[in-house]
Amino acid sequence: MVKMADVAREAGVSVMTVSNVLNERIPVGEPTRARVMAAVEALGYEVNLTARNLRAGRTDTVALVVPSFHDYFGELADEVAPLIEAGGRHLVLERTSANAEQEMEALSVARLQIYDGVLLSIAGLDLELLGRVRTTKPIVLLGERDVPDHFNHVRLANESGARLATAHMIEHGARRILALGCAFDAAHVMATDRRVGWERAHHAAGLEVDPALVVPVGDYTSLSAYETMREVIARGTAFDGVFAVTDIVALGALSALVESGLRVPVDVQLAGFDNLDMSRFIPPGITSVDANHKGVAEAAVGLLQRQMEGRAGPAEHLVEPVRLVVRGSTRGGA
Repeated sequence: MVKMADVAREAGVSVMTVSNVLNERIPVGEPTRARVMAAVEALGYEVNLTARNLRAGRTDTVALVVPSFHDYFGELADEVAPLIEAGGRHLVLERTSANAEQEMEALSVARLQIYDGVLLSIAGLDLELLGRVRTTKPIVLLGERDVPDHFNHVRLANESGARLATAHMIEHGARRILALGCAFDAAHVMATDRRVGWERAHHAAGLEVDPALVVPVGDYTSLSAYETMREVIARGTAFDGVFAVTDIVALGALSALVESGLRVPVDVQLAGFDNLDMSRFIPPGITSVDANHKGVAEAAVGLLQRQMEGRAGPAEHLVEPVRLVVRGSTRGGA
């Protein structure tokens, strides 16, 4: 393997001069620089970028660690990537499958040395486990769980989003709205927060909350939602609206409703949460709470950038606003 000393010998300069040329630390005269670069090319010398970056205290990479690469997280990554690249760094994606051990591993000293900073979407770790993590590396947590005060954290306005969607259906005549996938769930705080929003929309409208309309959905997939919705219909449960905890759940519910001969939104109104791209195109178009991918990405990358540049102050806990996008699955939609 060609070494820097070999390049120095070929160019007739010192090793320090070669280092200065390659690392651009100290200006070197053009004739000398040209001689060094000619020697580099002639000998096929390859700069060890990893070693150089580690010595400089940066790796020029940022990790986005998420439970999966599908749906919400895929769209979030699309917003994060250009922001990281605009800062001269590369984005690396890691998947945890919502596993607490894998999320903890992403925060280990060994893993953090690989990156200049980490954006971690937490789904498995709880407050106690997160409280054990102490690091000076730039980290921003994403997601709907509570986190220790010393972490920067960005989350969505889940409660107000669910309230917006539910209130919209109530305003357009719905009186018995299923909260599909919104059962209280210690492992999915997001579902619990969205149930609270569903409840408060009822209270604000002077309607009673029927606990029987809160229906859990196994693993929050479209298939689970489809099967659950079929069971609800088969039991003869009376309902005229469905607030689905996510758009993925809403898609499964929509399939079951249509298959059962129920007309959306004439017989049953339907709203979801996340405003995934696909929700716009599947007839009749799903009314959904926009999860503000762009706002979450900008807030999280901004917090991380300030940490990486040494400009960070006290940790911040940001709640990004959401909005309702009305489409054909609810009355009053397009």
